[in-house]
Amino acid sequence: MLQEKVYRAVSGWLMVLVLIATPVAAIVLLGRTVDAADGDLSPAPWVIGYVVLLIASFVSWFGFRVVNPNQALVVQLFGAYKGTLKSPGFWWMNPLTSRRRVSLRVRNFESGKLKVNDSIGNPIEIGAIVVWRIVDTAEALFLVDDCEHFVHMQTESAVRILATSFPYDSHEEGGISLQGSATEVAQRLGHEIQERLAKAGVEVIEARISHLAYPPEIASAMLRRQQATAVIAARQKIVEGAVGMVEMALDLLSAKGVVKLDEERKATMVSNLLVVLCGDKDAQPVVNTGTLYQ
Repeated sequence: MLQEKVYRAVSGWLMVLVLIATPVAAIVLLGRTVDAADGDLSPAPWVIGYVVLLIASFVSWFGFRVVNPNQALVVQLFGAYKGTLKSPGFWWMNPLTSRRRVSLRVRNFESGKLKVNDSIGNPIEIGAIVVWRIVDTAEALFLVDDCEHFVHMQTESAVRILATSFPYDSHEEGGISLQGSATEVAQRLGHEIQERLAKAGVEVIEARISHLAYPPEIASAMLRRQQATAVIAARQKIVEGAVGMVEMALDLLSAKGVVKLDEERKATMVSNLLVVLCGDKDAQPVVNTGTLYQ
């Protein structure tokens, strides 16, 4: 696997001084050339040195680069990866190298509204926001074709898988749902996306759901279904509580000897208590002026 390594560059200000001093050396070589031409020595070596120095000086001016904060330069020499320069400042490097700028700033991406089915088969619309940045420039440039496009596609894939893993809403106590468990769902989404983007040198800083709803064409029907499910769950809790209260009432009456009831009267009392405790409206009491059996 190709991994990022540090590129050692030369201070740009130092090279400016060197290149400014180069014309002095060129003048010295030019004087040597004239002296050699006047004497018995061949001026060819001095001419060659003079030409090489001028060409090298001219080409070296193309090696200067400025690196801004939260920016990196990926350096290649004839196709070979030489390293990444992340230190901000004014630098000089081999002018024959090719350099590509890579932003290390934090970016965010919002996926479109995806239509998927949740874990119990209900169609929903879901979207997510992902905050990310590049941490390994070599992987981001050389292991994927387009890093930003790769982030977008893998995010949408992770959102689809997340939506099929949980129900839109859960009426069970402690159950995880897309609507009611925002923290848990966000953590799961961030983990899913990070697993897919690690090979591209990307770090996921934050991921959360930005849109969650039923599609418009079935929103009203799903709302009625959701309301019915909520009513059933509430009724179940009411019945459980009512049965417990009836049982407690019969036990207390029997333990304290307030009244002795036969099975028929117990059944009547249980029926009346359940009506009172489970009814939607307040019960209208009937005062019995006779005995229990009349």
